[in-house]
Amino acid sequence: MINSRDKLYVAGRWSDSAGGGTIDVINPATEQRLGQIPDGTAEDVDLAVRAARAALESWANSPLEERVTFLRQVQAGLEARLDEIATLISMEVGTPVKMAQRIQAGLPVAEIGSFIEAAMHLPLQETVGNSTIYREPKGVVACITPWNYPLHQIVSKIAPALLAGCTVVLKPSEVAPLNAFVLAEVIAAAGLPAGVFNLVTGYGATVGEALASHPEVDMVSFTGSTTAGKRVATLAAQDVKRVALELGGKSASLILDDADIIKAVKGTVNSCFLNSGQTCNALTRMLVPQQRYDEISRLVLEVTRSFTVGDPLDPDTKLGPLVSDQQRERVRRLIRSGIEEGAELLAGGPEAPAGLASGYFVKPTVFGRVAPSMQIAQTEIFGPVLCIMTYQSEEDAVAIANGTIYGLAAAVWANDPVRASHMAHKLKAGQVDLNGARFNLLAPFGGYKQSGLGRELGRYGLEEFLELKAVQS
Repeated sequence: MINSRDKLYVAGRWSDSAGGGTIDVINPATEQRLGQIPDGTAEDVDLAVRAARAALESWANSPLEERVTFLRQVQAGLEARLDEIATLISMEVGTPVKMAQRIQAGLPVAEIGSFIEAAMHLPLQETVGNSTIYREPKGVVACITPWNYPLHQIVSKIAPALLAGCTVVLKPSEVAPLNAFVLAEVIAAAGLPAGVFNLVTGYGATVGEALASHPEVDMVSFTGSTTAGKRVATLAAQDVKRVALELGGKSASLILDDADIIKAVKGTVNSCFLNSGQTCNALTRMLVPQQRYDEISRLVLEVTRSFTVGDPLDPDTKLGPLVSDQQRERVRRLIRSGIEEGAELLAGGPEAPAGLASGYFVKPTVFGRVAPSMQIAQTEIFGPVLCIMTYQSEEDAVAIANGTIYGLAAAVWANDPVRASHMAHKLKAGQVDLNGARFNLLAPFGGYKQSGLGRELGRYGLEEFLELKAVQS
């Protein structure tokens, strides 16, 4: 095991867990043990939170320039280990290594720069009438992060929290936690004051719940499933903690009749299958005009055939494994439910891909003529499964697009930009991309309905970690 870690990072020191237990980290492409991490306890959480509380006053009162300097050092440290991080996350999550270099390792480095820029331009004091409005650090923040884009999700929480003057206790997903130890090493090397950043690994039911319910935690920032998010919110509500939740999605890609069909199909399929479908804002429902279903479905199959499944460390692989056996079985079950409910299976299916006897691989799967009431149309599958749905009119399309409990993201494809923008305003989603627009690190990321509370990224993500105070004179 080349990546075993036996200590937590608390109060500026690497220390043993109070419990002494360990958790295996599995390589999803080989099903072999990749490493081990400490199985943290509620006692570990208490020590970390108290360390964060002890460090809070000094860090919160430090000049912004000083905090920026530390974050720039962390950014440089991550950039220096970019290839190592990309390979590590590829082995933890199954992301193809070429994609991991750009997204899993490269995106967090860029994010830190965007947060620094936002922090330097956000006024921490302003006058409104006879009041002076101050933005002050929220306090001790528990950051609970998922496995699908592990370092990206960690950085999208801890970078703005630290820049805001908060102190942090991080609990990464136990499924893909090894990258968090690399980050902790970088933070330690940057000389961040003891207790400002703390790392406690373990299971959600133990470490996550202890963080969400700890009376000395002022805020919980959580990314994960909607079910787990509800549990976090319930626990945090006992102390009326602030909660930021980035949860699930079932995002619609609405293709209008005047769209560039080839571009729309490629963009939608690429989004759906990105990271083997393990992306919260993936475009998993393709809404197409009824009269163009046959044409569009043929194009979808052409693009789908280009997704070679295999070893994520092979540069030619476009689709790696799912992250775990549990996740694979869940996706297979949902694929079988689509078949049983009468959706048209156009590609893929629940069987293992040919030639891949080991590894948590799933075929890229496409269903056609999916009805809005079907389970695969309503459930976040979190696998490489695309649902093609037809509509009769624009009103029908909007109703289908908005007809789930989620509202994280969506896309509209149309030749007429005015028409595309008009449709975007009708969609209940936190982000809507028009004609394949690129991802924007400065734009707020988050959702309507059960896709969450609050926003991440840019100044909007930074403001989540600030408290407002009005002083009248």
